[in-house]
Amino acid sequence: MSPSEATEARLYCQIPPMDKMDDSLNQFENVTRLSLSTNADERMIALPKLKNLKILSLGRNNIKRIMALEEVGQSLEELWLSYNQIEKLDGLQPCNKLHTLFLGCNRVKSWEEVSKVSQLHEIKTVLFLGNPIYGDRSRDENAPLVVKKIPQIETLDGKMISASVRSEAEAMD
Repeated sequence: MSPSEATEARLYCQIPPMDKMDDSLNQFENVTRLSLSTNADERMIALPKLKNLKILSLGRNNIKRIMALEEVGQSLEELWLSYNQIEKLDGLQPCNKLHTLFLGCNRVKSWEEVSKVSQLHEIKTVLFLGNPIYGDRSRDENAPLVVKKIPQIETLDGKMISASVRSEAEAMD
């Protein structure tokens, strides 16, 4: 099968690790899932030929900024970015079909950054566990704060949002 016929590309855990994404990834024109996790990528790049991409997995890299999603934003449904160096959540705006965002164990330290995710109208599942914003509070203690910032979510950090958490979030000023 040629790269242009593949529907899934798994380039994770490469030895030696990939240290940058490049234009050669555009040869996977029909992929719906691109896995580049556990490498040493530092930057996201535009992928203009991946019009069918639904899942982009970039966990366990060295990515510092969410960027270059304009080309895949119309089709992207899941973005996996856990275990990177991400502090700011800019760059998600083009992803109007995104329903799942994994950002655990990054460097998000501002609740204002979390609020940016609420602009993604289809977002239902988020993961923020392991970020500085949680401080020394537990996942359950943080749940109302996250729901207050992103009211449309249904699942947070692997746990369904309960009615009591929603009520607690709504009661916050």
